[in-house]
Amino acid sequence: MSLRIALLGLLSAVGPASGYDLAKTFDHSLNHVWQAGHTQIYPELVKMTADGLVEVESEGARGRKIYRITPDGRRELRGWMEEHDASMTVRSEVALQAFLLHLVDRDQAVAVIERIRARYVARLEKLESLRPGEFGHHAHTLGLAMARAGLQWADDTLAELSSPVT
Repeated sequence: MSLRIALLGLLSAVGPASGYDLAKTFDHSLNHVWQAGHTQIYPELVKMTADGLVEVESEGARGRKIYRITPDGRRELRGWMEEHDASMTVRSEVALQAFLLHLVDRDQAVAVIERIRARYVARLEKLESLRPGEFGHHAHTLGLAMARAGLQWADDTLAELSSPVT
């Protein structure tokens, strides 16, 4: 369902677009918060067309279709935003490694956390280099806060692992 909502949101924000253009825009914007590849986007657009949420505005060379959101698609997007309680459950490999950290010795644990810390630093640098407009601004600030919190957690965990065993 979330890919469908993400695509409806993109079409609503950027206007009519081809599947290729949507995938490209997705890669440079939503991919920071929700991952989807070309192989997922195209079939979802076909389903959304069948469900009346988008329509093919025009078809060009080599079958390139330009999609636009329909009034039903706008209602679906608005309804999801107004009524959907977003899951707070996150599938996170970082959290899984943190959960299983006790299974390795202290030196290995430090190495794991140092790797995670480096990823948070890189993520924070990447996010700080982005300058989203109105579309994506709030997700960007959330991403920055999460990266900073992850970096702080890594620093705190490294300090804990470096303290003498009592």
